[in-house]
Amino acid sequence: MAINVNTVYQTVLLILNKEQRGYMTPVEFNKIGTQVQLEIFEKYFEDLNQQIRIPQTNTDYADRVVNLDEKISIFKTIGNTTYANGSFSLPAESGSSQATFTTITPVAPNAVPQAYTITTITANQLASGTTTVFLDGIATTAYSINGTVITFNAAPANSVDIFIVTVQDDFYRLGTVIYSTGALPTHELERVDRGELYHLLSSKLTAPSTTYPIYVYERQKLFVYPQTIQTGVQATYIRKPTDPVWNFTLSGNAYVYNPDTSINFELHDAEQTEIVLKVLLYAGVVVKDPTIIQVAAQQIQQEQQNQKS
Repeated sequence: MAINVNTVYQTVLLILNKEQRGYMTPVEFNKIGTQVQLEIFEKYFEDLNQQIRIPQTNTDYADRVVNLDEKISIFKTIGNTTYANGSFSLPAESGSSQATFTTITPVAPNAVPQAYTITTITANQLASGTTTVFLDGIATTAYSINGTVITFNAAPANSVDIFIVTVQDDFYRLGTVIYSTGALPTHELERVDRGELYHLLSSKLTAPSTTYPIYVYERQKLFVYPQTIQTGVQATYIRKPTDPVWNFTLSGNAYVYNPDTSINFELHDAEQTEIVLKVLLYAGVVVKDPTIIQVAAQQIQQEQQNQKS
């Protein structure tokens, strides 16, 4: 499930135009869209905590919890941890996530520029992720990045392929920690705090074993006991949503949507109206009737369908 980033952007532009509230550039939309998606995502957990406090005596409660869990489940994944210096590092990214990348080919015959604007990776992704730059397949560190502009220490040669890849640290919240001695997960580790750990280690009856391992979670690291366990630890976790990107090519002064390099919103389909409302709110437009959003989105989707046919 995903919410089409072009449908959201065109809906926003349509309403801004009707309200005579100006224009929102793709760069502005990408920044606001990223913030809005993260706000909605984080509110899932606030709402879930509130629902858990409600007595479980009615079907409405169950429905609300199931709906929230369904929305959160999109971001549930499992990853491998890495052991070093007595602790395990958390998974950096899910096994199914894709790195964001862009390719630039200088074409100027004589004067090749040293600075390029990166369009398929957002400033937030570049700032929070790990970026590697390749010139014709060879990694280089002779560059600097400011926002979405990459500047090389020396101008690359004509027609060299500049390949930029950013891998996100998408860890958000820890779930279950599993210890596996074979092909299948065999033991779930019990989480304890540092105070409990000292009491457990002080007695042979309660000391952890490879059959009943435990862990302490501190400073975003896993301290696993018994300490003989140094491999085979995995963690389920909630990952962060990937930043939405409405990417484009320029035709004269016009922005032309590029679906191949754009990234859709990862939230549940039911959030489309909420996303549009919040983006408009950042633009200073308050829409009191949500049906206006739905009608506008349907109009945009119909226009997109007509263009395809």
